[in-house]
Amino acid sequence: MVRLARAALFIVVPAEAVTLILPASGVRPPESVVAVAEAAVAVLFVVEAAVAVRLWRAHRRTGLSRRAALRTAYEELVPLKVRRIIGFDTKGMVSLALFAARRKHGVPDGAKAVSYHREQNMLMLMFMFAMVVEAVACEFLLRGVGAPAPLRNAVLAVDLYGILIGLAIAASSVTRPHVISEDEVRVRWGGFVDLRIPRDLIISAHRVRNFNEDKHFLLHDGTFALATGSQTNIVIQLSEPISVTRPLGGRDRARTIRFFADEPDEALHALTAVRAEVR
Repeated sequence: MVRLARAALFIVVPAEAVTLILPASGVRPPESVVAVAEAAVAVLFVVEAAVAVRLWRAHRRTGLSRRAALRTAYEELVPLKVRRIIGFDTKGMVSLALFAARRKHGVPDGAKAVSYHREQNMLMLMFMFAMVVEAVACEFLLRGVGAPAPLRNAVLAVDLYGILIGLAIAASSVTRPHVISEDEVRVRWGGFVDLRIPRDLIISAHRVRNFNEDKHFLLHDGTFALATGSQTNIVIQLSEPISVTRPLGGRDRARTIRFFADEPDEALHALTAVRAEVR
């Protein structure tokens, strides 16, 4: 039943999108087709709900609280990659609110926030400008070819959502910095990467100048590299490997950590101070 419910997720969402987009674009499918599609979607929703309730009750019987049982049922029902993508969007919206309030996420009192967004600011601005130009140009083009208003509105909504996601990514890079505290070093990139390194595992930290990182996210052969603008400038060596989670949920282990900081000297000073306190 869980496999059936998971498969239904990949049918319900596209089916609902089609039933909304077609009428909005002026296409009127036969009433019989619409009725059958809506009935099928309704059945799939019932299956989803029934499986979710069944899982929730099963976990409640094991002694979990209502909230914990609901979370566990959700994790069993929704595939990991889908949960991660939903989490990206959620964190992005939260980051927009934090940016508007001029607050940082996950920076406790006494911890050092290490920014990494300055190197990519110009690229993000160019990217956002291109998205706005594309949205405007697409609107003029559709008007020029006489596209119906519902279709133009649907395309405009998609373009505006893309712009919103771009703003959320930029905001998350600002509001979710690296964090160096007494307990751990937290290496992050927006809502996509969040690696917690226990401070007692750090045996060395030094500055490097890598301008040729060919991947934004690299996890291979015991090395984890998180680049900004194809650059990393700090390397941390650990006494033993730690688990690193890829953006879509895959896991591997790494003992060498490379990442980028806008002010590497300040970051290294904070790392040195933390390690000195531990000793």
